[in-house]
Amino acid sequence: MQLSEQEIIRREKLGKLRELGINPYPAALYPVDSTSKNIKAHFEEKKKVVIAGRLMSRRIQGKASFAELQDSDGRIQVYFNRDEICPNEDKTHYNEVYKKLLDIGDIIGIEGELFTTQVGEKTVMVKNFTLLSKSLRPLPLPKKDADGTVFDEFNDPELRYRQRYVDLVVNPSVKETFIKRTKITNSIRQFFNDREYLEVETPILQPIPGGASARPFLTHHNALNIPLYLRVANELYLKRLIVGGFDGVYEFSKDFRNEGMDRTHNPEFTVMELYVAYKDYNWMMDTTEQLLEKVALDANGTSKVPVGDNQIEFKAPYPRVPILEAIKEHTGYDVAGLKEEPLREVAKKLGLEVDDSMGVGKLIDEIFGEKCEHFYIQPTFITDYPKEMSPLTKEHRTNPDLTERFELMVNGKELANAYSELNDPIDQRERFEEQLKLSEKGDDEAMFIDQDFLRALEYGMPPTSGIGIGIDRLVMLMTNNASIQEVLFFPQMRPEKKTVALNDNEKAIFDVIKKEKSMPLAALKEASGLSNKAWDKGIKGLGKLGLTKVTKEGDSLLCELQE
Repeated sequence: MQLSEQEIIRREKLGKLRELGINPYPAALYPVDSTSKNIKAHFEEKKKVVIAGRLMSRRIQGKASFAELQDSDGRIQVYFNRDEICPNEDKTHYNEVYKKLLDIGDIIGIEGELFTTQVGEKTVMVKNFTLLSKSLRPLPLPKKDADGTVFDEFNDPELRYRQRYVDLVVNPSVKETFIKRTKITNSIRQFFNDREYLEVETPILQPIPGGASARPFLTHHNALNIPLYLRVANELYLKRLIVGGFDGVYEFSKDFRNEGMDRTHNPEFTVMELYVAYKDYNWMMDTTEQLLEKVALDANGTSKVPVGDNQIEFKAPYPRVPILEAIKEHTGYDVAGLKEEPLREVAKKLGLEVDDSMGVGKLIDEIFGEKCEHFYIQPTFITDYPKEMSPLTKEHRTNPDLTERFELMVNGKELANAYSELNDPIDQRERFEEQLKLSEKGDDEAMFIDQDFLRALEYGMPPTSGIGIGIDRLVMLMTNNASIQEVLFFPQMRPEKKTVALNDNEKAIFDVIKKEKSMPLAALKEASGLSNKAWDKGIKGLGKLGLTKVTKEGDSLLCELQE
């Protein structure tokens, strides 16, 4: 492992701490009794406190130093005074340990006393401090110049998502997103628990990936010697519980779909699904409006939520628009009752890419998704989907070609999907068989036939309404984030490229050349701001690492970045 110059220095400090008899990673409980937030909210002069956190900044002035400590609630100023910490002759704990062997990023515990500085800052006077964890890598902390301009912010998305632990430390607003995520899920739980619906858990490893049209992840169970799938949805298991006699069940489910990744899709995602007996999709629309209004108020204190350039109003009621009417309004084509081939021709006329594996359902889904969906910014229920699009949905009570289904559109994207659930086992078998035909045509997202679920329906399932709400997308809306990666602690990432640790001289040169890709050697040296000796070491080091190459061009030397 190649270490940077700062990492080498920190490891040397680690050794010196141990030589002084200080364990840089002690095992004993540290008796924290206060937090930064609690101290500020209940401040009392001379009150004794014990706090712990990460050292984030310090200004050493001889025998005194002001510093900032960051804990889970925020930051607080702390004051180190040599004579307070070391009242006896031996000043090692301040002069050596604090001034020379501690670094920004180290986690320390502080026993102290509260006081207010001359400028009114609530501060902890340090009486004693304990090193709790030595940080061996420097934090990528932003810096401000005299004009207040911020440099070196840790804002590269790939680095932030890959190193979320660093992101949370140096970008406080990120933590707020995830605190709000928990508020949102707690709000939903409270809404359902108040109605006495039961939170349950269903299998993640399933013999058949049922409940949604999606490409599954496949694995293998060695002991049983059978293939298993990571669930694409939990719907069929929750409906088995309705058959078993529960009137209302819900689950926050981790689902997995082996499909593309973009700003609104991650292969592992969270869905909340709810099923309630003796209800229909009209009742579910009313309930969904009430739920989302409550969530917005609990998360943001208002039903109006800013999302990008839009202001989304979650206060009920929401418009209800049949999907075929939406297509007619936004494309000019009336596709009601069209069979597969005429519908495929309409899709082609609209400039959509289609193929022979796409049935009526997929074609309508493609037309709506590409030509209509983005118009629905304010919450809108798109209703009454054709039967081919909805293999688990009850036939519409007034039109046998349609189903009692809705999708909730917000900010131009689907947020929820709900049905009056199909409980006719014979009709359900026929719908599954239609899905099998699509699979034989090459549709790798078509549903499997779940024989056990059909058996459950044959015992009788009461009329039921069910809904699935994408929690990740809901959090995106409620926190005004445009990317799903921003609301997942650890989003799926491509394999990390091999990185090379550079020393300070190499980094000064590399930071210049990576912007220009290629430049005269003399200009690069001047831009790097290095002395002759530091320049020679830096440019030779980059060459040995294979990151740069120097070539002759005419009478001058040219440095090129090697990608």
